[in-house]
Amino acid sequence: MKILLLNGTIVGDKTKALLEEAEKFVTQLSDRYDTHILNLADYDLQFVDGRPNEEYNEDMQKLIQAIESADAYVIATPIFQGSIPGTLKNVFDAVSPLSMRYKPASIVANGGTQQHHLVIENQLKPILNYFRCLVTPNYVYTHTNHFSTQGELIDDDVINRLKEMARVFHHYINMSQELK
Repeated sequence: MKILLLNGTIVGDKTKALLEEAEKFVTQLSDRYDTHILNLADYDLQFVDGRPNEEYNEDMQKLIQAIESADAYVIATPIFQGSIPGTLKNVFDAVSPLSMRYKPASIVANGGTQQHHLVIENQLKPILNYFRCLVTPNYVYTHTNHFSTQGELIDDDVINRLKEMARVFHHYINMSQELK
């Protein structure tokens, strides 16, 4: 079972710290999970403009292939200017909606204020619903105060919510197997 943990930004460390913590809890639930953290910063991204995938550079093709071939997702995003980053939306524009259909997806996000959690509800969930992903209901949102000045996750409540998200994600993975 290939689980892709997608870091939807090319800047900062908090989103990556959230993904690493989520990966730890997901892998504890089953030894059949093959997890991979995909950092968009590691790719030479191109603007998606509707051309066939084979016309994009090699990095974009690898990125699209990694997303489309995964069996489940943990998607992480910071909230910038009251929205998901353009890099993440650009990646979603490159992926075939059919490739994500009925695949489990959990969301972790971080922002500068408590109110930015609404971006998950009003932007990210609708995108994942368009793809017909099985979106777990218990996303985890964090803000600056949940991290140390070195970017480490330090809030016990957030850690417990990540554990619970992983538990529900595990059940969604099992449920998705019946839909294949």
